[in-house]
Amino acid sequence: MNEMTDTIPSRAPQSAGEPALERAIERATKALSDLQQKDGHWLFELEADATIPAEYVLLQHYLGEGDALGIEPKIAAYLKRTQRAQGGWPLVHDGGFDISASVKAYFALKMIGEDPDAEPMRRARAAILAHGGAARSNVFTRVLLALYGMLGWHAVPVMPVEIMLLPRAFPFHIAKISYWARTVIVPRRCAAPARRRIRLGAGSCCSRRSTRHCAWPSHGSRANPAGARSSGRKISCANGSTARTGWARFFRPWPMR
Repeated sequence: MNEMTDTIPSRAPQSAGEPALERAIERATKALSDLQQKDGHWLFELEADATIPAEYVLLQHYLGEGDALGIEPKIAAYLKRTQRAQGGWPLVHDGGFDISASVKAYFALKMIGEDPDAEPMRRARAAILAHGGAARSNVFTRVLLALYGMLGWHAVPVMPVEIMLLPRAFPFHIAKISYWARTVIVPRRCAAPARRRIRLGAGSCCSRRSTRHCAWPSHGSRANPAGARSSGRKISCANGSTARTGWARFFRPWPMR
């Protein structure tokens, strides 16, 4: 035992009513002590949920850099490894299905070039649709999909940019909300009015290759309102074929408030 573990105080005698809990705590303490490095520190993988690597992939493509570091195959392997048996992705280890994390992970895998007909992709697609489709995802996921033209900006909740000018005496003021909320609201308010969309260039594969999966709704429908630029454009897939973007079946009408 090293110096660090020598200084760990001994635990109080076990309570007669909680022997199983005390044994579990002792096992956990020993497991952590065994993983301690010789100089006293611990080293573990810095890991987050599936949304972080998925958002990294999508950001790189949004900036036009693609897989500049050559790590997309590793990210794809990680996303498939963390996929749950039921087809989706959780927010915590061994957690339940999360619709927003699953939509982002699925979208990132398609951007990387995973075959939409591969078994992990089919399971993910089925799980997302079974939980109501991408229309059930949170506002952050909707913003991301809108930036890629996969979802109309009309489906993203609106908060007027003029709220930045409200006086401090007003019931709502940007300085009265939490730091985390400010870092989310302010960039969104700056970006949302522009309603930017990027064009998916060669090498992208964000559509299912078969025509039965690729029907966008006509102009004027809720998923693609009249006046919006069509997202049913052809893009180049990783295998050299072309297809039209096909996210329409992921989006089902929901009441707008």
